[in-house]
Amino acid sequence: MISSVQVAVDAHDPHALADFWAAVMGYEVEFDDDFIRGLIAAGQATEDDVIEHNGHVQWKTAAACRDPEGKHPRLLFQQVPEPKSVKNRWHLDIHIGEGRESEIERFMALGATHLWDGRQGPHTWVTLADPEGNEFCVS
Repeated sequence: MISSVQVAVDAHDPHALADFWAAVMGYEVEFDDDFIRGLIAAGQATEDDVIEHNGHVQWKTAAACRDPEGKHPRLLFQQVPEPKSVKNRWHLDIHIGEGRESEIERFMALGATHLWDGRQGPHTWVTLADPEGNEFCVS
């Protein structure tokens, strides 16, 4: 039986994407300063493994955000050397309902880009891209 699901996303700048997606989803960026400092003190990590981001010690090559209520999957952003080069094979669908247009405007103010509008029968959605070009749909 599956106990939880995490969505992992390749990224150029995992910290910027964690900040973006936390703002979009109403999530919290995870900060584990004490845990990371403890690993450094124990010799299991070094200062070269971390950066300071938004006043917190974070892993240099990864960042995450989570639903504060624990109802939705954790999002983990992992640094990779290559840029995104093709369309996503899968993506997130975010269902808003009332107030969709104002949320889309908010997402774009955060750094999203409008790609296209979609329709299938009576169902409509807007496809956006996050700051690194990862597509997501808003309905």
